Amino acid sequence: MPPSPQGDGGTSRPPLLEIVVPARNEEGRLPGGLLELCAKLARMPFPTAVIVVDNNSTDRTAEIVRAWPRGPVPVRLVPCETPGKGAAVRAGLLGTSAPFVGFCDADMATDLDAVDLALGLLLSGERVVIGSRAHTGSHVQNRHSKVRELGAYGFRALAGALVHGVSDTQCGFKFFDGVLAREVAVLLRTPGFAFDVELLARCVERGSAVREIPVRWRDMPGSRFSPARHTLGIVLELGRIWVRLRAQPRAAARPAWEPPLDPVGYP
Repeated sequence: MPPSPQGDGGTSRPPLLEIVVPARNEEGRLPGGLLELCAKLARMPFPTAVIVVDNNSTDRTAEIVRAWPRGPVPVRLVPCETPGKGAAVRAGLLGTSAPFVGFCDADMATDLDAVDLALGLLLSGERVVIGSRAHTGSHVQNRHSKVRELGAYGFRALAGALVHGVSDTQCGFKFFDGVLAREVAVLLRTPGFAFDVELLARCVERGSAVREIPVRWRDMPGSRFSPARHTLGIVLELGRIWVRLRAQPRAAARPAWEPPLDPVGYP
């Protein structure tokens, strides 16, 4: 059998790219998602690695990662006790060391072929590359209700006031220059659904443009989001982000995390 492109076990050289997968109670979707992600990364002509962040799961999520077989793409577990996808992504990004980093959802709703384009743009000098379901070149399979679609439209309008020119802040497929991602992750204070908005806004305030790319995206079953239960909390989160970004001199004196309004955030 020919050797993998990444060498023996993927450990001979440090990774050029690390991908974070936030996970809460994902024992059903995580094995298939990791198989798909590792198969994609194993075909890369350079070392890569995966970090799964266990966000207080009560099922076998952590056990699945600990027992993951050794292969060309190392997979390691990072625990995160603070509830919320934003908290989990923050912990994962701070656990990276690669020149390029990214994160994607455990359900792999975004087709992983987009990794090639994202990394190519990073290598050419872009510092923030994100998947956008609103891109004219994207193919989106969407089974959401009309109520949820209306809520998404309202969210995009509010998020656009904080991150100008970005059409889709919430697609769970984002890649960054590693140094920038770690600098920004230290500052993140939003643990829930709207964390992407703060993440991108802080990248922009450091002079990094956000490059949106087309994706193939599938609406996967198992979403925990409910417009009736979560809309108010999300609006309040966006308000907090707006205030926080405009109170930079006092930001350093704030606690590392504010009490989450709602730990929602997982697809």
